Amino acid sequence: MGKRVLLIEDEPNIIEAISFILSRDGWEVDTHANGIDAVDKVKAREPDLVILDVMLPGRSGFDILRELRDHPPTANLPVLMLTARGQTKDKETAAALGVSRFMTKPFSNAEVLESVRVLASGVEAQHG
Repeated sequence: MGKRVLLIEDEPNIIEAISFILSRDGWEVDTHANGIDAVDKVKAREPDLVILDVMLPGRSGFDILRELRDHPPTANLPVLMLTARGQTKDKETAAALGVSRFMTKPFSNAEVLESVRVLASGVEAQHG
C-alpha cells in the first residue's frame, strides 16, 4: 500500500500540523479546504487514506463520508474523521456512515500518527 493521504480540513493551523507530522513520517500529503468538491478531489487523487473534518465550508464531513461509502471505488477507503465536537451523536453518526476512526480535537500529534499508521496497515489496533 502506498502512503498518500488526503487531508480535508479548513483550519490552517491543523492543516499545517498534520501535514508536517505525516510528511516527516514519509507520507505524501494533499490538502483540500472545502466540502463542496471534496468527493471529486478524493476520486481524482485516489489517496490511500482520507482525514476528514466534520465541519467544512459548503458541505459536512458526514455528507462527504456518506457519498464516499456509496461509491464502490471508495467504499472501503480508510477515513479518519476529526471533529471539534466530541458529542456522542456525532460519533454514532460517523460510525453509522462507516467511518474507520473518529478523533476529537484537540488531539496529539502522536494520536494522529498512530491512527494513520494503523488505518494504512489495514489492521485495526487492539485497545485495552
